Amino acid sequence: MKQVGDRVERDEPICEISTDKVDSEMPSPSAGVLLQIVAQEGDTVEVGARLAVIGDGDGATSAAPSSDAVPAPAAPTPAAAPTTTPPPTTATSGATGVLASPVVRRILADGNVDPRTVRGSGAGGAITRRDAERAVANGPTDDVAVSLSNGQRRMAAHMSLSAQSTPHGFVAIEVDASIFDAVDAVGSVSSDGSPISDEAVVALAAVRALGEFPTLNATFAGDEIVEHRAINLGFARTAERDGMLVPVVHAAAGLTLRALARRLADLEDRVDTRQLTTDDLLGGTFTLIPAPSMHTLFVQPIIIQPEVAALSVGSPRRVPVVVERDGALVVEPGRRIVLGLSFDHRVCDPATAGRYLERVGDLLASIDVEVER
Repeated sequence: MKQVGDRVERDEPICEISTDKVDSEMPSPSAGVLLQIVAQEGDTVEVGARLAVIGDGDGATSAAPSSDAVPAPAAPTPAAAPTTTPPPTTATSGATGVLASPVVRRILADGNVDPRTVRGSGAGGAITRRDAERAVANGPTDDVAVSLSNGQRRMAAHMSLSAQSTPHGFVAIEVDASIFDAVDAVGSVSSDGSPISDEAVVALAAVRALGEFPTLNATFAGDEIVEHRAINLGFARTAERDGMLVPVVHAAAGLTLRALARRLADLEDRVDTRQLTTDDLLGGTFTLIPAPSMHTLFVQPIIIQPEVAALSVGSPRRVPVVVERDGALVVEPGRRIVLGLSFDHRVCDPATAGRYLERVGDLLASIDVEVER
């Protein structure tokens, strides 16, 4: 985020470090001038290694980081794990991930041209002023290769491994969603002010149903299945260029709707502010995938290893429903939601998956919102 010669203030972010689980910004240990960059973009370095040298311009210096001067990163890393700075193809200048000076960025912004669509002719692929002026005058004409972020590379590797190593099965059913009318009636907030999302309501029923289907809260281990006593519920989240993150609500069994909504709201806030810790992303035993849009019927998720199942939640819909009234079939307005379960076919079969989803639907309909909120 800084170049040699730049002025930096204490606690100002100077670079980004990336581990297997999370990216975090490294704050400067002191104010001064950046005199030397020791670790280059893309380097893998040990925890505690020197990354840069900061001085006051007259010979006095401080190293960043050092064991006694630098505060821990916002997201702590395991002691044995190396950290990786973004690769050279991912620029640190600006949020668009391209190399360009402030003047060049201003020219492109004024011309309403996305810097990612401009092929730079400068050193290291940097966009020059002439490139920018030509792009504004003529519009972008070249295809541009955009490097994957660290998060996207991690997601690609993990999802590929899961798809290749696990025989996936999938079942989806439609269940009654009139529970959301009761949630709407209380303003979709708990008694302590936490927002109650559709996802939180379904998660409550999903956790309670897992108590009756322990093989879905488990890990496949060769000739045996390890059933986990704790239910640690992961919630898939998209973090723009960071790919997919799956923060975890640990020990979710036994939580009320109010407690689960509060825990989920806290995770949401830390996803938005990039304050997730490594612990927040570890230990999941079952994952819930929310509807990506209000028009989504269902998603067929890829299982998050080493878990054996993932539940997808469609968007609740208002639909005509056929019901029996006084011996006659009539059509009434109702609400329905589609639940889908991806499962590891080595430990589960479609019939069991279907029974689990039916049970989630039954428990969903039985939640007493007034009591639980």
